[in-house]
Amino acid sequence: MTVCEQNIFLNKEYDEAVRYMNNAREALQKSKKDDDGFYNDAKYVRSACGIAYLGVLRALDAWLTLKGIPKPNKKQRKSIEYYKDNVAKLDGKLTKRLNNAYNILHLSGYYDGETNIKVIQAGFESANEIIERIKPQ
Repeated sequence: MTVCEQNIFLNKEYDEAVRYMNNAREALQKSKKDDDGFYNDAKYVRSACGIAYLGVLRALDAWLTLKGIPKPNKKQRKSIEYYKDNVAKLDGKLTKRLNNAYNILHLSGYYDGETNIKVIQAGFESANEIIERIKPQ
């Protein structure tokens, strides 16, 4: 892939990942905040966390593609192990961000229904940091 092709690819993938995050923020805003530091409606928080996590995966797919990491064959699904193993081989700091985004957004936020504002914001921060890694020059 030439530099020009890489930039076109990154622009498209970055814009899409940012779109996911914007949609996640919109969903999160639908859940009002309590005075005690929690969101009121777990449904919207779960939705927002799921959307944000998909944005993370979109960014990681683009990043791994540029690094020349092959995707699993069509009969296999990409798992969190696929992402963790491949990212860990290339970037330790990014691995920490991925672990944080996975644990907070996917497990705690989406599956468990975590509504603590500080916890969810930490997950969103990790997601934004991962997405910023693919930001075109």
